[in-house]
Amino acid sequence: MKHSSIQNIQDEHASLSAMLLSLRMMVKRGPKDESTLFFDVLRAMLFYIDEVPEKQHHTKESQFLFPAIARRSLTCKALIESLEVEHQKGESAVRELQHMLLAWEILGDSRRKEFEEAVTRYLDFYFLHMKQEETIIIPEALKVLTTDDWLLIDQAFAYNKDPLSKNNQRDPIYDRLFTKIVMQAPEPIGLGARH
Repeated sequence: MKHSSIQNIQDEHASLSAMLLSLRMMVKRGPKDESTLFFDVLRAMLFYIDEVPEKQHHTKESQFLFPAIARRSLTCKALIESLEVEHQKGESAVRELQHMLLAWEILGDSRRKEFEEAVTRYLDFYFLHMKQEETIIIPEALKVLTTDDWLLIDQAFAYNKDPLSKNNQRDPIYDRLFTKIVMQAPEPIGLGARH
């Protein structure tokens, strides 16, 4: 049986993966002759990561999905604890990237390498985080959770408003952010490389 929360999680992971791949491409490509646009788009992308996955997506996993699995299975206990620690550190990690980006923008190329290395570590960490959720946590949830568990989890995830997800209803407050990212970032998240 497919649960709406699982579909939401997978859709949000797909949106975030596209964002992270675009972020990697932009950082690798560098600002070239468009430094104002480059830094503006990277700031918007990092803001999205801080605002949506960190505050909406992870909160729902931590409050609803993980505790329900932990109550019914010992199999994922250590992994859930590890993912929770990552969730707790997530906001500070993305804020540190925002600070490093600002340092590069304001102080110049002497801060570029530090930012690039930090972004690479962050992206590698995030892709592994999502892979563990999709290949270990979700299959375990499908095995052990009850109908009542799913009802609560599905309701919680129904209210997520990821501005980049194709299947979730977007909150109009994110329209400017969505437009900025989609129109200026490169594929797979945006159209910027076409302009």
